[in-house]
Amino acid sequence: MSREVLLTGFGVRTAFGTGADPLREGVFDGRPAFAPITRFDTGPYRTGVAATGGGAAPLREVLAEVAGAAAGMAGLRTGAEAAVLVGTAGDFTGLTRFWRGPDAPGSAGPGPTAGATRAASARSVPEEAASVGPVSPGAASAGAVSRGTPRAEAAPLETVPAWQAEALADALGLRGPRLAFTNACVASATAVAHACALIASGRADIAVCAGAYLVEEENLAKFGSGFALSGDGMMRPFCADRGGLLLGDGAAAVVLESAEGARRRGARALGALTGWGAASDAHHIARPHPEGAGLVAAARRALRRAGGPRIDYVNAHGTATTYNDPAETRGLRTLFGADADRVPVSSTKSTTGHLLEASGVVELVITLLALRDGVLPPTAGFTAPDPVCDLDYVPNRPHKADLRRALTVNAAFGGANTALILERA
Repeated sequence: MSREVLLTGFGVRTAFGTGADPLREGVFDGRPAFAPITRFDTGPYRTGVAATGGGAAPLREVLAEVAGAAAGMAGLRTGAEAAVLVGTAGDFTGLTRFWRGPDAPGSAGPGPTAGATRAASARSVPEEAASVGPVSPGAASAGAVSRGTPRAEAAPLETVPAWQAEALADALGLRGPRLAFTNACVASATAVAHACALIASGRADIAVCAGAYLVEEENLAKFGSGFALSGDGMMRPFCADRGGLLLGDGAAAVVLESAEGARRRGARALGALTGWGAASDAHHIARPHPEGAGLVAAARRALRRAGGPRIDYVNAHGTATTYNDPAETRGLRTLFGADADRVPVSSTKSTTGHLLEASGVVELVITLLALRDGVLPPTAGFTAPDPVCDLDYVPNRPHKADLRRALTVNAAFGGANTALILERA
C-alpha cells in the first residue's frame, strides 16, 4: 500500500534573498529581480543581465544553507537516517578556474574550504570522479583530481555532481543514501519525485531534496550562443513579444517524509505531495514536442497517482522562448480539456529567472507558498497576449484565491519532463 508523502520543512534562496518573505515581496508582487551581472565580465556575451543575489558563494555552502533551514523547520536532527537527493550540475566555478587558471579574468570563484576538503578525505571519491580523470595520491585530502598533466591546479571535487550530495549529507550530519541528479532543468524536480517514490514504497521514511544553481559564465555563454537569452533585460512568458529567457540564482531544499514518520516525530505537515510523474517526448534535443506531449504524459502520471483531483493552479515551466510557451499551452489544454480556461497558470521565472537545475524545487516552494497564502503569483512583465498562448496567465498582478491543489511542471533539453502535485495541509 502506498504511503502518504508529507512536506514538513523548506529553505529557499533566490536573487530576492533568503527565506519565504523575500519571495512574497518579489515573486508574489510580480517584481522581476533582473539586473546587470557584476560577478564576472559579461563583455564577451550577448546578454549581461540576470537575476543574481550579489557575489556567488560556493554551491556547497548555498545548498547547506537552504537544506539546514529546511531541516531546522522540520525538526530533523543530526544523525537521522534520511536520504539526501540533490539536483545539480556541479560547481562551474571550479571548472572555470581549472581551464583558465586561478589568475585569469573571470575565473574568480573559491575552491574547497578546509572543512570541505576534510569531509572529502573522510570517504572514498565518488565513481563519477573517473569522468574527470584518475585520482592522484592525496587528491581527496586536497579536494582535487588529477588529469595527468603538469597543470598547477586541478578541478576540485566540488565540480563532481555526486560530491555535492555527499558534502550536503555530511554538512547536515545525516545517514542514508545520497543521490545526485544531473538531468538539467528537471534535476531537482526529479530528485523530489524519486524521494516521493522511495517514501511511498516504504524504502525510506525521510528525504531531504535540494537543488541549486548560481549564474556563471558557462551557461550564460551556452544559452547566449543558442540565441535563447532575452536581449532587453526582461522575461515575458506567454506574450506575443517574448524574446527569450534570463538566468537566475536559486537554491531550495524540502524535507519529505511519510505521514507515519511525521506523526512519530511530531512534525507539522506544511503540504502533501500526492502525485508525481516524469516522461520524455524524445522529440528534439532542445525543443519540446509542439503539442506538449512530454508534459501531458508526466502530468497524467502525477494525476493518476493523486487520484485525479481538481487542480486549482499550475506553476508553469514558462521560459518565454519561441517554442516552449505554445507547446506548454497546448499541452495544458490537452491535459485539462474543457477545464483549461478555468485553471490559472503562471510563470514565476518572469521574476526569478530560469534557475536551471534548481527550478523544480524552488518552484515547488513557491507553489507551497501560493497554497498556504491563498495567493496566485503573477506572470510579471506581461504585455500583448499571443493568440497561440490563450490561457489565464495571471498577468502582472497577484490574485487572492482559494487554492487546494496545484501542479508544478518543468522541462529540460532532450525532451525530459516532470510534474509534481502538491496539496495544502
